[in-house]
Amino acid sequence: MSLRIHALPTQLVNQIAAGEVVERPASVVKELVENSLDAGAGRIQIDVEQGGIKLIRISDDGSGIERDDLSLALARHATSKLAELADLEQISSMGFRGEALPAIASVSRLSLASRARGAEHAWQLEGEGTETRPAALSRGTVVTVRDLFYNTPARRKFLRTEKTEFGHLEQVVRRLALVRPDVAFVLNHNGREVFGAASAADRASHERRLGDLLGPGFLDDAMYFEHAAAGLRLSGWVARPTFSRSQADMQHFYVNRRMVRDKLVTHAVRQAFQDVLYHGRHPAYVLFLELAPALVDVNVHPTKHEVRFREGRLVHDFLFRTLHEVLAEPVSTAGAAPAPLPAANLPTAQPRQASMPLQVAERRAAYRAAGEWQAPAPVALTAVGAAAGSQPVDEPAAEHPLGFAIAQLHGVYVLAQNQHGLVLVDMHAAHERITYEAFKRAREGEGIRSQPLLVPVSVAVSRREADLVEQHAEVFAGLGMEVDRLGEQSLVVRALPALLRHADAERLLRDVLADLVVHGGSQRIIEQINEVLATMACHGSVRANRRLSVEEMNALLRDIERTERSGQCNHGRPTWTQLDMQALDRLFLRGR
Repeated sequence: MSLRIHALPTQLVNQIAAGEVVERPASVVKELVENSLDAGAGRIQIDVEQGGIKLIRISDDGSGIERDDLSLALARHATSKLAELADLEQISSMGFRGEALPAIASVSRLSLASRARGAEHAWQLEGEGTETRPAALSRGTVVTVRDLFYNTPARRKFLRTEKTEFGHLEQVVRRLALVRPDVAFVLNHNGREVFGAASAADRASHERRLGDLLGPGFLDDAMYFEHAAAGLRLSGWVARPTFSRSQADMQHFYVNRRMVRDKLVTHAVRQAFQDVLYHGRHPAYVLFLELAPALVDVNVHPTKHEVRFREGRLVHDFLFRTLHEVLAEPVSTAGAAPAPLPAANLPTAQPRQASMPLQVAERRAAYRAAGEWQAPAPVALTAVGAAAGSQPVDEPAAEHPLGFAIAQLHGVYVLAQNQHGLVLVDMHAAHERITYEAFKRAREGEGIRSQPLLVPVSVAVSRREADLVEQHAEVFAGLGMEVDRLGEQSLVVRALPALLRHADAERLLRDVLADLVVHGGSQRIIEQINEVLATMACHGSVRANRRLSVEEMNALLRDIERTERSGQCNHGRPTWTQLDMQALDRLFLRGR
């Protein structure tokens, strides 16, 4: 007996859609607040009871809804934000699918009241299929959602405690408030105000909201920057590597003011932090990417959390290079401040300093006959001339943010005095970073040299992966790998980078191919070469208990000021810290 095909009832269709759009009370708040933002609201109030399970009420002062459109607002695939196919390709509004309100209405008791701008009266609708009736409302729209999932008990039993559900809901409100400082927000839970933020467009108010979301500790260690190139603009706050996290719980990324989670973004950020974080630690950031709406597809999933970039490689490289330059800011450019690491307020991502006290590119860095890279000699602390290493302490401090050495403590730490107070330097960690960056510059200057394998390695791959090797031959050549295609599903590795000649050729090839499939490029080989250089730098750096002269200590300070990423060693540990005079006074209770 064959099964007959039949159309699903409208209510069931909406409940199926609700399974994608409405996961918990926080999902309802996100959808409704985004509708208020699309309506041009200047103030949004969210009233919640029992974590949003009993009641969610969103009130705004936006443009409102005409009486004749109220019933359409609860109909599926009805929206004011799209009119034709061309609009779908350049979406600038938060909502556009016309699914949220009917989906929410199908799993709750929903009422909708609104007064359109210029209208004499407000009108109210109690659920789909009911008649509109007059309402008492001065302006804007009020959406009231009661008894969420009352008619779908299987969904309701998966909800957590009131405290947990409200925690998710509050986080959503704070994240939306962060991206729209021009809008006032008020969040009340069980009749008590939990969060309130007046509208303001200056950066100070923006940072207050940031402190509410992530805490003041993030701001103390965050660098603000703005940078634009190739039709893309990135701005926001990125925490210094010393403010790393055990979880990826402080990573907030917005695309055209939309909250998103994207693997391409995560990968680009991870690469930018590649050699300044402990293994297993996660960076913290709040970043805003702006680009033409036509260059990003937001119609990927009903929740609109995912996006697809039309020029994914361009976006990936832009994010990586911008953050890489921000994190590379030398102390001499950023200036020192009384913080764990040098503070920087960057209007744009700054280029690397052109002049270095130790020009490694000018050193002899040759290749042996077999093609093995000859690393430059470790950076010597006495290599800097007297002009950089023997400045008097009373020289203008502004020229040298880390000041001048006054002592060495137990052969481990250098103590220096600058205009803020006391600077403590871990001499091994600092020298390790200086040497490591010198090695990298030498490698960049000479290029990645390859070394033929004594026995070529054959690797079985898919046809798609074999095609990738032919399409990206220049990528492999630039990475020092020689890879040829033997058949439709077979490759052979004939040469590897000289520094990785003992690496697992098959695994290295597969890792690079995996990156090419997902991201269109690969940094795997560079990362592994850098790991080798980091080990060499560690062994070649000054060790503890070595007595340094004042000139050598000052030379080290000058090198730290001019070296990229000098705030952390190769393993992510801080290389120096600042104790300002106020902190020192507090230690000794001065002024009390």
